[in-house]
Amino acid sequence: MKIELHLLQNFAPSNLNRDDTGAPKDCELGGYRRARISSQCQKRAVRDTFRIAKLVDADTLGARTKRLALQVADELATKHGHEREAALKLAMGAIEGVGLGRSKKGVGDDAWKTEYLLFIPARIVRELAVLLNANKAELAALAADAPSAEAAPVDGAKKAKKDPKKDKKDAKAAYPKAVRDGVEALLEGARNTIDIALFGRMIADKADWNVEAACQVAQAISTNRVQMDFDFFTAVDDFKPKDTAGSDMMGTIQFNSSCFYRYAVLDVDALRSNLDGGDALLASSIDAFVRAFISAIPTGKQNGMAAHNFPSYALAVVRDAGQSISLANAFLKPARPRGEEVDLVDDSIHKVEDYAVRMQDAMGPAVLLSWADRDLAKREGGPVRATGLEHFYGEVKRRALGTAQ
Repeated sequence: MKIELHLLQNFAPSNLNRDDTGAPKDCELGGYRRARISSQCQKRAVRDTFRIAKLVDADTLGARTKRLALQVADELATKHGHEREAALKLAMGAIEGVGLGRSKKGVGDDAWKTEYLLFIPARIVRELAVLLNANKAELAALAADAPSAEAAPVDGAKKAKKDPKKDKKDAKAAYPKAVRDGVEALLEGARNTIDIALFGRMIADKADWNVEAACQVAQAISTNRVQMDFDFFTAVDDFKPKDTAGSDMMGTIQFNSSCFYRYAVLDVDALRSNLDGGDALLASSIDAFVRAFISAIPTGKQNGMAAHNFPSYALAVVRDAGQSISLANAFLKPARPRGEEVDLVDDSIHKVEDYAVRMQDAMGPAVLLSWADRDLAKREGGPVRATGLEHFYGEVKRRALGTAQ
């Protein structure tokens, strides 16, 4: 069973997702330059929406961080009365005790970061603290020290080469097995965490902890040919003498205004397997994802542009078989306004629905359901029109679960 979501979202002047030069990301499609929003940017916005809109309980969300030891140490200090330095050593000892490495760089708090970002259930911070506190006496002698500067070689001797793999193996072997098993069980237990079940998790040192994503999110592209613009800005010192002219800061920011085609596909059966939490959790996860994907807006440059524009059109394709099909090729010829009667969104809707109808043989048996912020006429072979957003959300969930159960 699959749910495919196809959205059209027109943004006012904005720079929602920047490249390494600070310019809005773009790409080429059909021989024309298009605005682009990366899939990673959209997934981060979805995860933020879960939290901000309180679509799911905070304990069923994950956190991506290198600062797990710092978080656990803070919990040990505030809730269990540990000295912070001792708590940091205890927390990092547990992380190294299960074979995960620490950062090779940094001083102060940065010296306690893990080697790479870990995507973990947020709830395990307090659960790890409880476990480590219960075993503090046994673990005190094995707590990891803070990294220190290497001593200079003596008498011209060469600096000893470190073997990270051996260091990880030795740290794991020295850690008490009973405690290690408990820490591993907590760090591994991500499958009932909604955003990890949706978007997956990869941990290089722990392949058996990996989670295959139940959801795929495409790069969003503009349906129209992109026109990049520049904003020249100046800033004036509030305490500048009145007889002094000129600005104290100036620069330029690139931006554009585009109608984006956004696409995601959710494998309901894979989500059920990842969550392993029964039909109630599956139903709430589907509902939360559909709502969050539609309403999520990236945060890039929003303080200066406030491009908080809701999608104008949503098309859901629900089916229990067949290959997922993006409708991006509907826009090989860019959409454009035509006179005063047809705006950019109107033309984009026309193109995507025409293409969806043409692709129905390839899609196979499916339910097509649409919602729009404007009146749309029914069309032969086209989608069922939802009467409102709540009707749309409810029908997508009902159809998905009705076929999956």
